[in-house]
Amino acid sequence: MGSLAALTSPDNYFEDFEVGQTIRHARGKTVTALENVGITNMVMNTAQGHFNEHLMAMTPFGSVISYGGVNFSIVLGLASQDTIENALCELGLDNIRLKTPVRHGDTLYAYSRVLEKRDADQEDAGIVVFQHWGVNQDDKIVAEIERTALIKRRSHWAGK
Repeated sequence: MGSLAALTSPDNYFEDFEVGQTIRHARGKTVTALENVGITNMVMNTAQGHFNEHLMAMTPFGSVISYGGVNFSIVLGLASQDTIENALCELGLDNIRLKTPVRHGDTLYAYSRVLEKRDADQEDAGIVVFQHWGVNQDDKIVAEIERTALIKRRSHWAGK
């Protein structure tokens, strides 16, 4: 069996992040009814604006609005490979802001900035605080989230 470190990117250990560093993540994700309506129903969100096309067609919105939990989850997912792939655990999701309505067919892209980096209570990892934000296809910010994670140190984990 090969090294477990070979399964993750070599450049997103604790040592690789610098405060102020900004990352544009490579992938985008188009929001579909599968994510929005499916998850809205699974979490028992009863706000019809997330799944009643007939009702929403009669409002100023004109169509269903994607559930905010779906929107910020997509942004977090798009950012994960570059930021928390070597995380031991997430410590917090804070200051979540939903800025612009998202509709089925909108495509989201993600960016991240390193806000803070500090030692942890264990020598094999450190704590990194990221600000993630998602934009739609028109470059309008749709969501902002701060994520705090315990990230492996290369000095203890690479080659294991």
